[in-house]
Amino acid sequence: MVSQNNLTSAPGSRKARKVVGRGDSNGHGNFSGRGCKGQKSRAGGGPRPGFEGGQLPMIKRLPEKRGFTNIFRVEYAPVNIEQLNVFDADTEVTAEKLVAAGLIKSTKQPIKILADGELTRPLTVKAEKFSASAKAKIEAAGGKAEEVAHAAKAD
Repeated sequence: MVSQNNLTSAPGSRKARKVVGRGDSNGHGNFSGRGCKGQKSRAGGGPRPGFEGGQLPMIKRLPEKRGFTNIFRVEYAPVNIEQLNVFDADTEVTAEKLVAAGLIKSTKQPIKILADGELTRPLTVKAEKFSASAKAKIEAAGGKAEEVAHAAKAD
């Protein structure tokens, strides 16, 4: 019967630690399994990560993979002014209304209004950013472009 006081591990599941550098009698004496001489036989030895034996390394062969990622980059949800024609004239367009209309996925990202297309009705558009030409087109249609600070809201 198996009980807590006589549990044993399965045969072969536990292996004895390899004892190296303690004489030839255990089979790991003399060079301790490191072969003979050279960079890889020394303590702390071995080439740096990514070293390819003097061949041009992968990181230098792929220049487009180098560079960095700007952690402060702000990713905007783009909306073209042509898409704003789904709203009735004199409507105040906010982030919540853009989500309800299906023009953006959520209010978590700040919104940028871009100038692609034409706006056919006057609207008051509230967004975090506007392109200069988008602002001009909104005002030319008789509307207002108001920049608001981004308040990240949970959806």
